[in-house]
Amino acid sequence: MSAEEPLFRVVRGVPTAEELAALVGAIVARSRPVAAPAPAAVSTWARSARPAAATPGVGPGAWRSSGLPR
Repeated sequence: MSAEEPLFRVVRGVPTAEELAALVGAIVARSRPVAAPAPAAVSTWARSARPAAATPGVGPGAWRSSGLPR
């Protein structure tokens, strides 16, 4: 492809400058790589839960300490 050869051409009809601009904008937007989606936000309900490491230990009195505030 030479520098003088157009990237696309209108085969039928006489488009206006606005129509050509819309076509070029659509082609440029379509040819860009898709951005990675934003990470999903963690709900306030899930963040307020106790961490998994806060589980009560095993042994004598563990059942009693499981009900105590942390």
